[in-house]
Amino acid sequence: MPLYHQLGQLPPKKHTIYRKSNGDLYAEELVSTHGFSSMYSLVYHCYPPTIVQQIGEPIAMAPNIGKKKHLKHTSLKGFEIQPVDDYLKSRKYVLVNQDLYIALASPKKSMHDYFYKNSQADEIIFVHKGSGVLRTGYGEIPFSYGDYLVIPRGIIYQLTFNDTKNRLFIVESFSPVRIPKRYRNEFGQLMEHAPFCERDIRRPQNLQTIDQRGTFDIYIKKQDNLYPYTYGSHPFDFIGWDGFHYPWAFSIHDFQPITGRLHQPPPVHQTFETDHFVLCSFCPRLYDYHPQSIPAPYNHSNIDSDEVLYYVDGDFMSRKNVEQGQITLHPAGIPHGPHPGTVEKSIGQKETNELAVMIDPFNPLMLTEEALAIEDSNYYRSWTE
Repeated sequence: MPLYHQLGQLPPKKHTIYRKSNGDLYAEELVSTHGFSSMYSLVYHCYPPTIVQQIGEPIAMAPNIGKKKHLKHTSLKGFEIQPVDDYLKSRKYVLVNQDLYIALASPKKSMHDYFYKNSQADEIIFVHKGSGVLRTGYGEIPFSYGDYLVIPRGIIYQLTFNDTKNRLFIVESFSPVRIPKRYRNEFGQLMEHAPFCERDIRRPQNLQTIDQRGTFDIYIKKQDNLYPYTYGSHPFDFIGWDGFHYPWAFSIHDFQPITGRLHQPPPVHQTFETDHFVLCSFCPRLYDYHPQSIPAPYNHSNIDSDEVLYYVDGDFMSRKNVEQGQITLHPAGIPHGPHPGTVEKSIGQKETNELAVMIDPFNPLMLTEEALAIEDSNYYRSWTE
């Protein structure tokens, strides 16, 4: 998120002497993106972030592709993904391509005995059920139902959950996650027409410097492998930091839908953008106010992108028999639209209470073995009277 932020104690100037009370130097680290050409933060550690004691054998993490070629409307019953104690083992990839991975997770336990760093992708973690705290060296971000947690690549983190009933919808993006350009002015400030503002962005707070030496297990993901590292100092030993590269949160409940006299197209719901896909939030809103308007969406031919919808809550007037945690994939190349009877039923309706996350990737998605295990094989027939 392109907003300058700082926490903790910092020297007056970059790259200058900065000592502890005992005379030892703090270790400065530049965490940068695109080399030195994009957003970055400067971090000051109690110890150098390079004290590696041991590296274990890599663990393969590549998704198991079930179908590479796909031209059928598909529905996945997401809540059939079974809960698993461990956070990393709970992540089950369901839809993937060369630009992004989409996973479902239902972790029962917090990450108390290890840390995680995704070095190949930015992560957007949507919290469907559960609450807790995202902990990083940058500080803490409490989270709950409806939060998007945006964790740029290279950030070491832990998730602490308040109970065992957690459901997460996770997107890994191989290009940076950004606020849509059309929402920002030339200075990076969100403009008046944007459906959210800077006050809605929650940045890390409550920085707690953990000045500890010992053995600390960090799992680092790179090139679809998980590398077990053991470091000699605590990864959250930040005494201070400043910059533009850090984790942040935004609640879907703070998205302010843009409505109109006639049906508005999906881009008005856009929340994030990347080089290869967009993510939208469908939230409770008033319907169109033209006296002859049809609130239900019109039939649409996906020509250039697949469409993925993750159903969170509420009543979806254009769909029948929608469940929480359901995922629908409407692939590019064939039309999709409202289910039979829903168009007529929508006429005269004043509002919707639907809540969903939509992803439009610009390259075709593939279904994994995990996806095929929870597929509703008859979904494509659901438009037949």
